Amino acid sequence: MGKKIPKARLDLTSLMDVMFLVLVFFVYSIFEMTVHKGVKVDLPEAAGAPEKGERVVITITAEDKLQLNGRAVSRQALLNDVKLLLTEQRVPVIISGDRRSTLGTGVGLLADLKAAGAEKVSFQVKREAPAAVR
Repeated sequence: MGKKIPKARLDLTSLMDVMFLVLVFFVYSIFEMTVHKGVKVDLPEAAGAPEKGERVVITITAEDKLQLNGRAVSRQALLNDVKLLLTEQRVPVIISGDRRSTLGTGVGLLADLKAAGAEKVSFQVKREAPAAVR
């Protein structure tokens, strides 16, 4: 009697791992390519790090009008909605203020948001132009 020759097997585990990684890559790519529609705001320039993930965006227009995630609201309605959102989950709040809006509106809003329980509030800015090399 001779030796038994083992049957050839095709191992698909590594192929499945690669396909899973490709799927994850495409899912994250789709989330990063979503278009955020809103009012045109002329942001001030400053250095800053981009925020990732889910967040609440408050826009202050040049006329000092307020918007919550693209929807025009009064100041009291905005604070009530933010309180409600923050009780459901802790998400960062971003204030996107037009450069022509008054400073008092932004600072007052910041104080009101802190009083409403917002732990992480930041201002959205444009990346500043690099300094000229001399």
